[in-house]
Amino acid sequence: MLVQERKAHLLRLLAQTGSVVATDASKAMGVSEDTIRRDLRELAKDGQLKRVHGGAVPLSPAVAPFANRVTIADDEKAEIGRHAARMIEPGQLVFLDGGTTALHIARNLAPDLRATVITHSLNVALELMNHHNITVEIVGGRLFRHSVVTVGAATLAWLSRYRPDICFIGATGLHPDQGITTGDSEEAEVKRFIISISGAAYILASSEKIGAVSAFEITELKNIDGIIATAKAEKATLTGLEHRGCRVIRADEMAT
Repeated sequence: MLVQERKAHLLRLLAQTGSVVATDASKAMGVSEDTIRRDLRELAKDGQLKRVHGGAVPLSPAVAPFANRVTIADDEKAEIGRHAARMIEPGQLVFLDGGTTALHIARNLAPDLRATVITHSLNVALELMNHHNITVEIVGGRLFRHSVVTVGAATLAWLSRYRPDICFIGATGLHPDQGITTGDSEEAEVKRFIISISGAAYILASSEKIGAVSAFEITELKNIDGIIATAKAEKATLTGLEHRGCRVIRADEMAT
C-alpha cells in the first residue's frame, strides 16, 4: 500500500471510529507500527488529526479565529444558547465564557430576567448592553485576540473575587478518553479556574466539538455538571461521555 493510500485509509478510519490505535492499524494494514506512527505524525503536521499516546483522534475545527467560527454549526449553537438561557434563574450570579455559543445565551436571556453576568468576553458584554435588567461585570486582563477575551494573571486575580452560581464554558474538544480541551493554555487556565469556583458548570458543545481533541486540558469530565449538546452530535461519542459519568443534556429534546 502506497503512502497516500495508507494516509487516506487512516483518515477514513478516524472518521468512522473517532480514533486510530497505531497497533491495531499496523496489523490491519500489514505494516509496522513505526510506519503508522510516521504517517500519523505527518497527518498531524498537515493539520488533519491530533496525535495522542498510542494513536490519533480528530482535531477540532473550533480552534479557528473567532470571526471564522461564527458560522460553524450556527443553528446548533443557537439551540444550545436558547436552552442554556432558560437554565438561568432570577438573582443568580452567572459566568458566561467567550465564544460564539455564549453569544447565543446572551441573546436569549428573558427580557424580564434580573441577574448578574460576569464575563471576560467583550462580545458577550456588548451583546448585553441593551438588556437593562442584567448587571454586567466585565473582567479585565490581557486581550487574547483569537477569541476576543481577556486572559492572564490579572484575569485570574479578578475572577477570584467571585463565586458564580452557575457557569457556561466553551471548549473546542470533548472526548471520552481525552477529556475537555481547548486550543490555548491561558484560556484553559481561565476556564479551569471558573469551573473550580462555580456552584454548577456546564460545557457548551456543538457537534464539531464532540469527539474532537485540542492541545490543552480544561478539566476532567467528573468536575462538570453536564454537557449541553444537540441531536447532531455523534451518538456513540455522547454515549462514551455518559459512560464516563458525564450528564449529557440534549437541548433540542428539551426545547419548549
